[in-house]
Amino acid sequence: MPMTLADLAPRLELTLLRADATRADVEKLCADACTHKLHGVVVSSSRVPLAAHLLEETDLKVCAAIGFPLGTADADAKRYEAEAAIDHGAQEIEVVLNHGWLKDGEAKAVLRELRDVVEAADERPVKVLIETSLLAPEFVVAGAQIAAEAEARFITLSGVFGTREISPDTIAKVKQAAGASLGLKLFTHVTTLDAAQGLLDLGVQRLGVSALPPNRAAGAGL
Repeated sequence: MPMTLADLAPRLELTLLRADATRADVEKLCADACTHKLHGVVVSSSRVPLAAHLLEETDLKVCAAIGFPLGTADADAKRYEAEAAIDHGAQEIEVVLNHGWLKDGEAKAVLRELRDVVEAADERPVKVLIETSLLAPEFVVAGAQIAAEAEARFITLSGVFGTREISPDTIAKVKQAAGASLGLKLFTHVTTLDAAQGLLDLGVQRLGVSALPPNRAAGAGL
């Protein structure tokens, strides 16, 4: 049977990380996530208290984006941001990898920072976001291996800031490098349910989206 939005919903994290996002935008985000029974929402750490309040009577998860978008903040600052987000109700953490450190060969520093965030999360799921357009494939794989060693729960491959698509080959290499212990999430533009199905078929467990794809069952003509 063709996939519907209801089929996809448990895999979706509706994401709002715009710098100019208002309270009304967060309210709409949470309302849409509730309406479609998604996995949850991803918001900036300053919007966690509002999202947690709006979703407190639901099973939806509030995920805080830490170090977004650059990932270059001091490691102690990223840990503190994660701790503050959890204190305000975040149930999941998504931390941006320090891409510059990785390219410098500072694997130990990257590992130490991610372990600090995982420790701060106190058994809550931590996703490590890697912007694939900024790194050669070998660095993406290295980042995934470090995230696995840090005992993160997910790798998030992001393809929204660059012009290079996340290729099936990159997905396969990351899955092989990370092993069975890590889930794989894509933060990308998904405009159709067919596209979403194609990504799930490649072994992606979660999709982070800023807008929901049209529902085939609702007569979108897909």
